Amino acid sequence: MARDTVAVDVPAPPAGPTAGVLRSALTRWDTVLLVVLAAVVVVAGVLVEGFASGRNLQFLLLDVVAIALIALPLTLIVVTGEIDLSVASTLGLCSAVMGQLWVAGLSLEVVVVLVIGLGAVLGAVNAVFITKFALPSLAVTIGTLAAYRGLAFVVLGDQAVADFPFRWTDAASSTVAGGAVPWAAVLTIILAIVFGVVLHATPFGRSLYAMGNNAEAATFTGIRVARAKFWLFVVSGAMSGLAGVYWTLRFASARADNASGLELAVVAAVLLGGVSIFGGRGTLLGVLLGVLLLGAVRNALQLADVAADTLNIVTGGLLIASVVVPNVVAMSRARLRRRRQPSA
Repeated sequence: MARDTVAVDVPAPPAGPTAGVLRSALTRWDTVLLVVLAAVVVVAGVLVEGFASGRNLQFLLLDVVAIALIALPLTLIVVTGEIDLSVASTLGLCSAVMGQLWVAGLSLEVVVVLVIGLGAVLGAVNAVFITKFALPSLAVTIGTLAAYRGLAFVVLGDQAVADFPFRWTDAASSTVAGGAVPWAAVLTIILAIVFGVVLHATPFGRSLYAMGNNAEAATFTGIRVARAKFWLFVVSGAMSGLAGVYWTLRFASARADNASGLELAVVAAVLLGGVSIFGGRGTLLGVLLGVLLLGAVRNALQLADVAADTLNIVTGGLLIASVVVPNVVAMSRARLRRRRQPSA
């Protein structure tokens, strides 16, 4: 005898933790940047002649190395709620001093060490005013932005030093195994890993986020806020000095006006990478993606013969977007959460 069967509706299981993790990953700012970067590369590769060539990739990476070197420590500084706008002027002054020291007859090995040390000293000057005298970092570094650039012209004037040894200038642009990836980019990646570990995998890095969220509360929990910020500015100066060495050797020219205006591109890359201008939020991976995205856009526009003034407008637009878009997204998410909450 056949049995009667009864159909029972079984509810679908709720979304598990995997779905939540996937949804979170897809909505991360880092993921958004990666998608946008991929889209820019594909579109530029199709529409802009020469963009997808290996030689252009080499030039693109060489262009973003200086920005990335400076952006690494600046990321940590902005996470704490501070800013350093003197980075490009520090680079210029270090470049000018590098030229004078070379003319004076010092070996480049010694010159490089002295120039990076000079950058650290210039960063320490910023740090003293900010941490010892409790002055706003924005005001201090705007002042030193002008002062350091002026000192660069005092040191070198309008002249240029361009007789650096070929083996040094060639090394600044040389590539791995003759490919498209420069050794300078490899060094930058290694430094990025070091900074990333410090920021995301150490108690010191966690303390930087705490400072950015609430410096006073961080002090009460035992974090030495002033000391941490002091050394961050010192490292920022040293990295700007290193970027000055790279810039000088790459272009085989020490000039007082080297990297003028570069601070705009650096700050734009950091904020575009998702670091909050108010501190307490951001990742180093996002900043690296921001550096590459900014570099790819500018490179494509340059190949398309877009005027330099337009490039500055694009950089400024990206800077504004990097501040506005994350805040709009955060406000939209907060509004959506309030709507989903059951009314009392």
